[in-house]
Amino acid sequence: MIKNRLCEILNIKYPILQGGMAWVATAELAAAVSEAGGLGIIGAGNAPGEIVEKEILKAKNMTNKPFGVNIMLLSPFVDEVVEVVCKNKVPVVTTGAGNPGRFMEKFKSVATKVIPVIPSVALAKRMETLGADAVIAEGTEAGGHIGELTTMALVPQVVDIVSIPVIAAGGIADGRGLLASLSLGAEGVQIGTRFICAEECIAHNRYKEMIINAKDRDAVVTARVTGHPVRVLKNKLVREFNRLEKDGATAEEIERLGQGKLKIAVIDGDIESGSVMAGQIAGMITKIQPCKEIIEEIISDANEQLTLVSKFNGEA
Repeated sequence: MIKNRLCEILNIKYPILQGGMAWVATAELAAAVSEAGGLGIIGAGNAPGEIVEKEILKAKNMTNKPFGVNIMLLSPFVDEVVEVVCKNKVPVVTTGAGNPGRFMEKFKSVATKVIPVIPSVALAKRMETLGADAVIAEGTEAGGHIGELTTMALVPQVVDIVSIPVIAAGGIADGRGLLASLSLGAEGVQIGTRFICAEECIAHNRYKEMIINAKDRDAVVTARVTGHPVRVLKNKLVREFNRLEKDGATAEEIERLGQGKLKIAVIDGDIESGSVMAGQIAGMITKIQPCKEIIEEIISDANEQLTLVSKFNGEA
């Protein structure tokens, strides 16, 4: 169905990127997504360089297809992670929580493609000026740290202002979301929450089951007062966040409550006291599947939906 400019730039079969989710996006998941024709991403999070390098080397042993690393630019280990990525000549880097400008020359020197995640038109244009190869326009429907604009509103505005490929993210789980994103002018999609429920994902089964059991209104936003809102599934931790905000707690107190809570959800399976990050499409996910099956299903559904739309328009 789809072989476009983004596929050519990244050397992938399908224009589907897997989100670089901290603790979740390990070498196992990234390699499986890449093997299935998408672009798998290792999430560096706040991990030190040596840990990230182990994941990179593990992924290289699991696939000979391109994969990437997501670098959280506010990480205390960002400089050493960049060194490791460049040393190992990782084909693609996605970035979040900051400006990758000071690393751009280093990435370009080893032919690493740079794709920042952006929440606004202004930042998209700035990233293009800095030399980004593409941008990921992520709407507020996404899980984890979010911006304010919806995917539907953000993507076409970004497409209109930049000449590099735009990848839509936030609220995308199936072929309908892929086709809708392409209709908005995007050249690909980034999917996070659905890949948490991949067989190859190392996230605890209780984390996956909570996503599968989620309803349409279960993914809520916490910690707005800190200026860094996070979308998670409702649980005991969310109720505690709400109580603190209602009682007028400071941003620092709220941030302290959230520290380390993603790990205990993903790794330990504590889905009540942990931060179960997931997007608004959690209610659409009904089962655990291999990455290959997920991607093939997305492409098949997009083709089927395209046929239906064509019939509706009297073109078939």
